[in-house]
Amino acid sequence: MNPGDLEAALMAKVRSLFASGAIGGAIPDRISVERPKNRDHGDFATSAALQLAKSAGIPPREIAQLLATAFAEIDGVEKAEIAGPGFINLTLVSGAQSAIVKTVLEQGKKYGEGNLLADVKINLEFISANPTGPLHLGHTRWAAVGDAMARVLSAAGAKVTREFYINDRGNQMDLFGASLAASAHGLPIPENGYHGEYIKELAKEIVAQNPEINKLSGDDSLVAFREAGYKLQLAQQQGVLRNFGSIFDVWYSERKLHDSGAVANVAEKLKKNGHVYEDAGATWLRTTDFGDDKDRVLVKADGEQTYFTSDTAYYLDKRSRGFDLCIYLLGADHHGYVGRLKALVSCTGDDPAKNLQVLIGQMVKIIENGEELKLSKRAGTIITLEELVEKVGVDAARYSLTRYPTDTPLTLDVDLLKKRTNENPVFYVQYAHARISALLRNAKELGMKVEIADFKQELLDSEAEEALAASIAHFPKVVASAAELREPHRVARYLEELAGHYHHFYAHSRVLPMGDEPITALHQSRALLCDATRQVLANGLALLGVSAPEKM
Repeated sequence: MNPGDLEAALMAKVRSLFASGAIGGAIPDRISVERPKNRDHGDFATSAALQLAKSAGIPPREIAQLLATAFAEIDGVEKAEIAGPGFINLTLVSGAQSAIVKTVLEQGKKYGEGNLLADVKINLEFISANPTGPLHLGHTRWAAVGDAMARVLSAAGAKVTREFYINDRGNQMDLFGASLAASAHGLPIPENGYHGEYIKELAKEIVAQNPEINKLSGDDSLVAFREAGYKLQLAQQQGVLRNFGSIFDVWYSERKLHDSGAVANVAEKLKKNGHVYEDAGATWLRTTDFGDDKDRVLVKADGEQTYFTSDTAYYLDKRSRGFDLCIYLLGADHHGYVGRLKALVSCTGDDPAKNLQVLIGQMVKIIENGEELKLSKRAGTIITLEELVEKVGVDAARYSLTRYPTDTPLTLDVDLLKKRTNENPVFYVQYAHARISALLRNAKELGMKVEIADFKQELLDSEAEEALAASIAHFPKVVASAAELREPHRVARYLEELAGHYHHFYAHSRVLPMGDEPITALHQSRALLCDATRQVLANGLALLGVSAPEKM
C-alpha cells in the first residue's frame, strides 16, 4: 500500500465518521501520512486527530480513539495505535507495502507524476545574461537548478515555459562591440571593455566570416562588430546550455521588448491603477504604497526610460502571454530586487503572493587540489559553465549543483566529483541504477521471468524488503513537495536514501539463485522489487537532468 492509497482510505473513513455524526465540524480536504523517524512506531503516522479536534470541539485523544478504531478496519492495516497528544501510528500487514512494485512497473516513467499543480501556467525565467561572454558559475547553478525545477513542476502537473532573458541592449553591448573592434585592429581594448581570451577568438572569427568589416571605422565599425559578436556569442551560450541539458522554450530579447513599444507604454498602462505620478519632470511609480523602500522612476526628466521600466514591461508581457505565475531565479547580488518586484506586481493590480515568486541563488565556488579556482582560461575572470563541465562532466555538475538548497553558498570539490566511489553522491546513485541493471541482465541469462504477473507481494516481508518498498512508495510525495516548495534538491537527497535502502536490501536478500538452486517465486518477486527500484532511480535522475547508466 503506497502513501497515496493509504491517505485515500483514511479519508474515506473520516468521511464515514462525519456522515454517522460521530465527529462534527469541518471535513478536511485531505488526511496526510508521514514516515515515522523510528520504524518501531509503525510504518506510517498521521496527525489527523489534532487536525480535526479544534473544529469538532473534542479533545484530540478522544477523536484519535475514534479514528484508530476506524483506521484499523482498513484492508492492509494491521494495527492503529495512539501516541502522544493524539498522533496515530499505523502498522501495515506483512508484505502490504510491497504492493507498490506493481504500481511502479505499470506506470513506468510516469511514476512519481501528480496533479498538485494541474494546469497552472508558469513562466520560469532562470537565466538572464548579457550576450557578451561565456556563461559563468552563477549562471551554471541556475542552468542546473532552474531546469530541474522546471522538470519537477511539470511532473506535478504544471504547464511550464522555460525562459532565458537576453540583456542585449545598453552600454555593455557597445563596450562589447568596441572591444571586438579593437582586438580585430590590434589596438588596446578599452579599459572598461571585455578582456578575456574569447574576445580575440570572436574577433578573428568575425573577420574570417566578413573580411570587409575591417574597412569600417568609428561607429560603423563598433555597430558591425557588436552585432556580429552578439550573434556568435549568443549561439555559443545556446550551444553550451544545450550540451548541459538545459533547453529553453523562449529566448526573450530585451531589444524586442523596447522595439515593440511595450516599455514606452508602461506609464500609460499603469496610470489607471492610480500609482503613477509626475514630479520634477520625471514620471514615477509609487511603489512605497506596497512596501518598497522608495518610489521608482519610470521615465526620467530627459525622456529616457529606466531599467525598472523594462522590468515592469517584461512582467506585463509575461502576464499578457497567459502565465498565472512568474518565477524569477536571480543571483546573490539581486536581493534588493525582491521588494521592488513585489511592489511592481502590486502596482499592476496583481497579487505578488499569487502571481510572483523570486528565488535568490547564492554563490558557487570551485575547489581543485585544495585551492579555490578563480581565473578562467577563456573569460579571464571567474570559471565558466563550459570549464566546469570539462572538469567533471555534465552529470556530476548538474547533480552537485541541484543537491543543495539554492539559498546556501555552494562549494564544489572537483577532485571529489571525479571519484568513482560512494563518497561521490552522483556516483553512489548512478551506481545503484547500474548495479540493478546488471542484476536484471544476469537474471535474464539465468532464465528468470521478471514479469509483473509473477509478483507475490506477500513473500516480501523482511525488514530490508519492506524498508525498500516503503522508500519507493515515498517518491511521489517527494516530487510533490519538491514542486510545491521549489526545492529540486529534495529529489537528489531522496535518491541517495533510496540507493542506501537498495544496497542494504541487496546485502541481506539473495535475488538470484545460486548454482543448481531452482528459481522460486521469491527470487522473481525480489527481482521485480529491484526492477521497481531501478525505475524510480531512473525517474528521479531524469528530474535532475542526470543520466541513469546501465553500466559503469
